[in-house]
Amino acid sequence: MKNLTLFFLFGILLVSCKNSDSNPLEFSAISDSKINLTNSLQTKKGFSSNETSNNTALKESISRKLLKNGNVVFETADLEKMKLNIENLVQKFDGYISSDYANEYDNKVNYYLNIRIPSQYFDSILKEISIQISKFDAKEITISDVTEEFLDIESRLKNKKELEKRYLEILQQSKSVEDILNIERELGKLREEIEATEGRLNYLSNQVSFSTLSVSFYKKVANETSFLGKIGDRFNNGFENLKSFLLFILTVWPFVIIIPFSYFLFKKWRHRKLTK
Repeated sequence: MKNLTLFFLFGILLVSCKNSDSNPLEFSAISDSKINLTNSLQTKKGFSSNETSNNTALKESISRKLLKNGNVVFETADLEKMKLNIENLVQKFDGYISSDYANEYDNKVNYYLNIRIPSQYFDSILKEISIQISKFDAKEITISDVTEEFLDIESRLKNKKELEKRYLEILQQSKSVEDILNIERELGKLREEIEATEGRLNYLSNQVSFSTLSVSFYKKVANETSFLGKIGDRFNNGFENLKSFLLFILTVWPFVIIIPFSYFLFKKWRHRKLTK
């Protein structure tokens, strides 16, 4: 009986030792799994954060490409002063006047200025002009978004340049005269396409960088003066017509003499024939 009891106690002790040995291993494995899972989540989180920041930076780097143009018409009491003020504004905002034209029509003296101004100052110069006048007779502002076209041209230009680079690499490796001539012909065509694409891109860049503002302003003149001026114009036209008529008569003077003289002779001959 005593031996049986000892054997039972020994079995319990052995099982307890096995359980105590297995628990640290299981705990260690679970801990390692948690650590690996945590590191994995942190890595993914970091990658997601970097990807989001990269996408945000890309979106911020692609700014909208806008073409802004405007046309304004207004009346002023002093043409020369207004013209000088506009020229000062253009100089203040780092722009330039691309065309300057003046005329007088009916009862108005008109000035036409075509202004090229940096896009960021377009609204500023328009505001400065509006402060100096009572109202605009006409005002038109147009904005065109060419971002998509701009990016498309840049992408096509990049692809064409990469293709040109590959052509040049092949050209260096070519030994056949026929291959060299064919590649050079393709390179010539590709170079023309690249130059045309660069030209379009430069044009768009210039249009985006500088906005165009057409400014037309006028001053009314007295109707009496215009009426008297019209009378003078008509008198001058009549005098010119008279001179033209006299010159025409001098040109055909032989016919002026021959025709009446021939008619006189014919009439005299006919009279003699009737009297016989």
